[in-house]
Amino acid sequence: MSNLKDAYKQNKVGPIFNGGDVAQAAIEAAEWDNPDKEITIDDKGAYVRISAEQEMIITRESMEEALGRSFQMNEIEIHLGSMAGQIEVTPEQIRFFFEKTL
Repeated sequence: MSNLKDAYKQNKVGPIFNGGDVAQAAIEAAEWDNPDKEITIDDKGAYVRISAEQEMIITRESMEEALGRSFQMNEIEIHLGSMAGQIEVTPEQIRFFFEKTL
């Protein structure tokens, strides 16, 4: 970044989804699963960026609740256009994170 006061933005992590029902469910799930974090939503229509500082977790249980159907975490990969941070996927959750911060 050219401006040091904006350097904190580099610690934002999270998914960038193609628009649709999974993206909308992920917004709800991110808010439910990260109650102590400020979740930022940037909806551009064609894609939706969901971000939080340092770490964000989205659980299968919350995705199922938001979608109203069963959900497998690997289904996220179909709808994931990009992401910020590192990613860790298990059958029960997806975690976006940074090991180091600016």
